[in-house]
Formats: sequence, C-alpha cells, structure tokens
Amino acid sequence: MTRVYNFSAGPAILPQEVLEIAQKEMLDYKGTGMSVMEMSHRSKVYDKIIKTTEANLRKLMNISDDYAVLFMQGGASAQFAAVPMNLAVNHKRIAVVNTGAWSDKAIEEGKRFVEVDVIASSKEQNFTFIPDVDKLQIPSNVDYLHIVSNNTIYGTKYNKLPKTNVPIVSDMSSSILSEEINVNDYACIFAGAQKNIGPAGLCIVIVKRSLMGKEMSITPKLYSYSATDKEESMLNTPPTYGVYLAGLVFEDLLAKGGVKAAQKRNEEKAKILYDFIDNSKLFKSPVNKSDRSLMNVPFLTGSDELDSKFLAEADILGLVNLKGHRSVGGMRASIYNAMPTAGVQKLVDFMQKFENNNK
Repeated sequence: MTRVYNFSAGPAILPQEVLEIAQKEMLDYKGTGMSVMEMSHRSKVYDKIIKTTEANLRKLMNISDDYAVLFMQGGASAQFAAVPMNLAVNHKRIAVVNTGAWSDKAIEEGKRFVEVDVIASSKEQNFTFIPDVDKLQIPSNVDYLHIVSNNTIYGTKYNKLPKTNVPIVSDMSSSILSEEINVNDYACIFAGAQKNIGPAGLCIVIVKRSLMGKEMSITPKLYSYSATDKEESMLNTPPTYGVYLAGLVFEDLLAKGGVKAAQKRNEEKAKILYDFIDNSKLFKSPVNKSDRSLMNVPFLTGSDELDSKFLAEADILGLVNLKGHRSVGGMRASIYNAMPTAGVQKLVDFMQKFENNNK
C-alpha cells in the first residue's frame, strides 16, 4: 500500500494509526459482531463511545462543565444560522469581522435572522491579513462578535483576541486542536470535523451553558443548543460513525502528548515551509507575515503556466491536492495535525528542485 501526502483543505488527511484501527474494527467492533455504523445509537456500546469521545475532547481542550459539548449535523455552515438563532436573542444584532469566504457566508446567513454589523474587513486586499483587533470598534449593543479563527482559503489566523466584554463566537473549523486556546475566552466555538477531527458530516459545538435556553421561537429543534444538550446530542440519530472516528482521533492525540505537543509539531512543520518560501526566488506567500496560518499555507509562482506545471509534477510524486482555491490561485498546502513532518519536508524538497529546474 502506498499512501500519498494529502494536502487537501478538507476533507483532509487523518492519522494513519486511526484509519488502521477503524479498518480493524470495521466488521467487528470489540466483539459485538457488527460495525459501529450498524449499531443502534441507543445501545450501551454506542453510549460509551459518544460519552468517551466527549470526555476526551474536554480533556484535550480543558473544557469545564460551564460549557456544553454538542455533536451536531449540517457541518459548520449550519451554525451560521444556528448561532444567531440561539445566541442573538437580546439585541437581535451581531458584529462580524470579515476575514474570508466563511465569514462572508456567516454574514449573509446571519442577515436572515438579525442585524449584522461588519465592523472590519480585509476583503479589499483579498483577505491577505487580519484586521488589527486592538482597533476594532465593537458596538456594546450586540449579542456577540463573530470571528473565524483560521481562514482555510486565504491562510490567515488570529494571534490574539480583542479585549471586549462582548461575547466572542469563533468558527474554528480549520484550527481546532492545532494549538492551545483558553475556551473560557469564548461564548461559543464551533468546528466542522473534516480537517482536524474526522470525516465530514459532524460538527462540534462548544457553548457556554449560561447563554443557552433563550433561543428564538423560530429555531428548529434540531438547531436548538438547549434541546440538543438535554438529549445528549441524540435528538435524532447522530452521525454515529463520525463521532466514533473523532473519538479515535482524540485518543490518538492524547497518546501523542495532547494539544500542546500538537502545537509544537505544527509550528515546526509551518516553519519548514515558510522558511523555504521566504528564501525562495520563485515561490511567494501572499499573506501578511504576522497573520500566517499554521494550518493552511498558500503560495504561488506568479505564473499560471508554472503553477499548473508544479501541480502536475507534484501529483506524480504523491504530493496531492495542492491546488489553491480559485479565489486565490496558485497552490495551498494544508498541513493539519495528521500531516507528518516528512510530508512537509518532501514538499519543500520538491519545491527546491522545481525552482532549480525552472529558473
């Protein structure tokens, strides 16, 4: 078996150790004689799976009992509606910092339910930086501030949060578990699973319990945080296999030293790639240096012809899914937790060879 180095932005690479366990347990999970995807979500066996998965996530992120951990469906995009319906209930108004496609979509969806103030944006510069959080003018009469902690398409990230009394909601789909954070700094965190957690279909929501139970009357029950929490994420059949795989990823991450160790590995991987780009005469990064992502690294040659040649040759070498998003062009290497350092090093070695051959 030959595994490629998969630099996809998502669905993304998963730890090989996790996939091997899932393979081994595919037909018979721990002597039950059935796969997890076949078993009842109401069974004692599955109840243990989902509760262990939650407990391990709480351990990894140091999540207190003040927060609910919800396993929801609809991906992170469903939360663009669910968050305002659950949390924007006092002023019916939210503030958003627009730093990319996903905050753009959150703005558009949010306007269906509440008033949306876009208080800062990097859109005119093609989202190549994060607006200065110390200069944000956050209205006091908003229910929360919405940010995207890491911007998958554009390769930017927040390195600090604004100092504000307004609750902060963060879409962490492409950065959750990649570096240590203080959950208590946030009112709500949500993340689609298909980058650092598991397969597509599962969304994890971490929300302060004191803010729950006041949702708008129009809120569908399946979008209600309080109803989902009350039924322990089983209002209907949850994405059972996705939760199971997320649980395996959490166990793997704990065994490898937790989030602190993952952050160290991620910083080392990113440094290898950024150092090469910064010293390259061919490849360039479009992103403001102080706002660079640890997870998603866009780069380009400046020539569409050379970019296409690079992508074709990389694919032959087993360096796949490096094509940049259409709004940015060029290339993008997504180097999530599961991407080994060897994969990044192989990419850099090829970039050096390609540069030497295309002067």
